[in-house]
Amino acid sequence: MNIERNFNFMGARRIAATLSIILLLVSIGSLAINGLKLGLDFTGGSLVEVTYEQPVELETVRTTLRSGGYGDAVVQTFGSANDILIRLGEAHDPQLGQKILEMLQQDADSPVTLRRNEFVGSQVGEELREQGGLGLLVALIMVMIYLAFRFQYKFSVGAVLALAHDVIIVLGFFSLMQIDFDLTVLAALLAVIGYSLNDTIVVYDRIRENFRVLRVSESLEVLNSSLNQTLSRTIVTSLTTMLVLVVLAFFGGEMIYGFAIALLAGVVIGTYSSIYVAGNILLLLNVTREDLIPPPPKEDEDEELVP
Repeated sequence: MNIERNFNFMGARRIAATLSIILLLVSIGSLAINGLKLGLDFTGGSLVEVTYEQPVELETVRTTLRSGGYGDAVVQTFGSANDILIRLGEAHDPQLGQKILEMLQQDADSPVTLRRNEFVGSQVGEELREQGGLGLLVALIMVMIYLAFRFQYKFSVGAVLALAHDVIIVLGFFSLMQIDFDLTVLAALLAVIGYSLNDTIVVYDRIRENFRVLRVSESLEVLNSSLNQTLSRTIVTSLTTMLVLVVLAFFGGEMIYGFAIALLAGVVIGTYSSIYVAGNILLLLNVTREDLIPPPPKEDEDEELVP
């Protein structure tokens, strides 16, 4: 049995707008003051991978590295509890891997093998930052062009502003919490754009349809009706996605922790923005039924009169 919902989402649009402005200001302020805690993918540094014959606790490895003068090392498992990945903001040293290996071997109860000793230069990190930012910008521009053709320019503006809202708040979250921002998090941001866009398009498609079929004149009523009709789909999709991401964040290991957290934050804020921000912007742009009705064909004014 279908239950008719009639939540007045747009009735809380001013509260939602205030909340969004506060979140954006906090995010932008944190990005300006704290910045992002960039990972070695962007800043450059050394990466050492070792394999233990027996599983080892990460805190044991961290304690050994701290005692050897590498207190800033980032230690994480790499696939299994035996494989350890060590990231250090050190200058290039071909012997760094061997030094780390000897240090770990002294405190280990089982043999340790060096698997990898690599260096990411600062020039590469700078290129990655530029290319990553360019990728986000191009994605937003392409979304705006697509929606302008698919719907109408007011819808494209609303969708892109909602996406920019989501990305800035996720970046602000990482800045406030000082979670490492690396290439996996950048990939998660692009995934957030895709997820939020998909949700927004579903809502916009229903809004466009209802503008044509509902016998109401107020845009506010059309938006409320459309949001109620798509609510079940929005909530179910978001909850199932969040359940998977929570499992990944807690049990997926440190390698994908940032990716899972970025997606989790993006899904939460994307669900909110597809309901409130995207619709709120349409009201601010004064979208009406006439915006979605194609203009009638013009008659040929130069048509000759038949005598």
